[in-house]
Amino acid sequence: MALAVCRAVKVLCVAGDEEELRSLRLATTAAEWELTPGATSETDALGLVDAERPHAMVVFGPHEQLVSLVRERFPAMRIVTDRDTPGASAVATSRDDVREALRSLARPGGPILEQP
Repeated sequence: MALAVCRAVKVLCVAGDEEELRSLRLATTAAEWELTPGATSETDALGLVDAERPHAMVVFGPHEQLVSLVRERFPAMRIVTDRDTPGASAVATSRDDVREALRSLARPGGPILEQP
């Protein structure tokens, strides 16, 4: 029997270095979602995608290959970038636009079912 469980939308932030990541995470923080640990490299980001299973990813910096790989593996992932990137769901022209860009994307429908 499957159980309906309500979970927060998980968001993974990816930036070029620790300072940029800290700034991006602060700009992304909102009551509507939960931030996963962030990443500053493609390898770390892919590991977190596998481990944390985020619903959305916010990517600032030249990470076109990461966006492409994640889009290929997880077609429903909502991806916000800071530049026009193939595979992005939305573009935030500044950190101030990140929350609104995430809010504008479709939310996953219905409860998340878990097997006991």
